[in-house]
Amino acid sequence: MPSYLGGHWRDRRLKTGGGTPRRAPRRSGLQSRVVKPNILVTGGAGYIGSHTVRLLLRQGYGVTVVDNLSRGHRHNVDAERLRMVDLADTERLGRVFAERAFAAVIHFAAYIAVGESMRVPELYFANNVGGSLSLLTAMVRAGVKHMVFSSTAAVYGMPAAVPIREDSPYAPVSPYGDSKVMVERLLHWFDEIHGLRSISLRYFNASGADAESGLGEEHEPETHLIPLLFRAILTGKPATIFGDDYPTPDGTCIRDYIHVNDLAQAHILAVESLLAGGRSDAFNVGTGSGYSVREVVSAVEDVTGKKVPYVVGPRREGDPAELVADSTKLRHTLNWTPRDPALRDIVSSAWNFERKRGS
Repeated sequence: MPSYLGGHWRDRRLKTGGGTPRRAPRRSGLQSRVVKPNILVTGGAGYIGSHTVRLLLRQGYGVTVVDNLSRGHRHNVDAERLRMVDLADTERLGRVFAERAFAAVIHFAAYIAVGESMRVPELYFANNVGGSLSLLTAMVRAGVKHMVFSSTAAVYGMPAAVPIREDSPYAPVSPYGDSKVMVERLLHWFDEIHGLRSISLRYFNASGADAESGLGEEHEPETHLIPLLFRAILTGKPATIFGDDYPTPDGTCIRDYIHVNDLAQAHILAVESLLAGGRSDAFNVGTGSGYSVREVVSAVEDVTGKKVPYVVGPRREGDPAELVADSTKLRHTLNWTPRDPALRDIVSSAWNFERKRGS
């Protein structure tokens, strides 16, 4: 029987005297080879999903993408990998699972805008929670027992202590954050009842791009700070800084910015942990360093060589003064280390993508 070791499916070897391995007897149709398993990626046409798909393929995995393109982009995915399926359609998901043997699912497909969730919470609960339940149901029917879930630091709400640890209590302050809490609770019960093991990755401010692959942030509407600052430079229309009276050194909010490729690699390490027999768990994904909005503005100006036009507006409801991850658990348990933690490098990669997109 094959076993999963070190990120590869390997044929076991028979052992003889003194533990010296020898080749297993040849059998008809049996070949010894290294084969990485097939992974189903939901939301793989989106920002983080597409970067993860690229890394999975580069590392030798088979990948199929499920995306209805309501928020993703067709050009982010090779046509032969894409299955245009809505997560709410459990039966069609079942037909995708029947195409091949999938070892695991990486689940990105969700709406992510906090402000939008405050206006239309029904949209977020229907898509983020209902879609996830449909996906889990299809997985149980297909016998797929491993999921890596794209969660969020928004499950913590207004944290009492920073940096934030995974044992901080759930305290979401938006329907978006609450929808992620609900899915984490679903995963707990699917593990308890169906033996479906999962890892939830609660990440902070995904940023940056992989310009060489043509991948970067293309949200519409755009809500993330760095691309909004680029847009202000390119259009001359001032960006808005929401609040400059927080109890921080310069009065603006502090956030933990993580390069999207480092985030993608965390998902792959989580898959490999589950396939190697690891238990269900949750991990923060961040660099552990916080930067204020004004510091991000300065970094953008430094990278682009241009002044960012901006105005200061009132605070947004529910914005904590500081969100910074304690990712010690992820580093120690899954041996994860960010390769591009510096804010300037993150901004530079995003600016390279922005220039190529506009050329």
